[in-house]
Amino acid sequence: ISTMARRWPLFVDPQGQANNWIKNLERANKLLTLRPTEGDYLKSLAQCIRTGTPVLLENVDQEIDPVLDPLLTKSIFKES
Repeated sequence: ISTMARRWPLFVDPQGQANNWIKNLERANKLLTLRPTEGDYLKSLAQCIRTGTPVLLENVDQEIDPVLDPLLTKSIFKES
């Protein structure tokens, strides 16, 4: 489900099992773990998007920052 979905997967993971699974799955690709409470998480996220580095957003509240909407709906484009 997480690898074949049209949108980015959202895991509600109170025990941390999915979190550990994703970290192990993407360890070789230098997964970056970010939290919305970090001061520069948007800057780090933008850098990861530019370089293709996988990102795991942890501790996301019920309301997600509206800045992330285009990313979450995959409304992105490539620049040459």
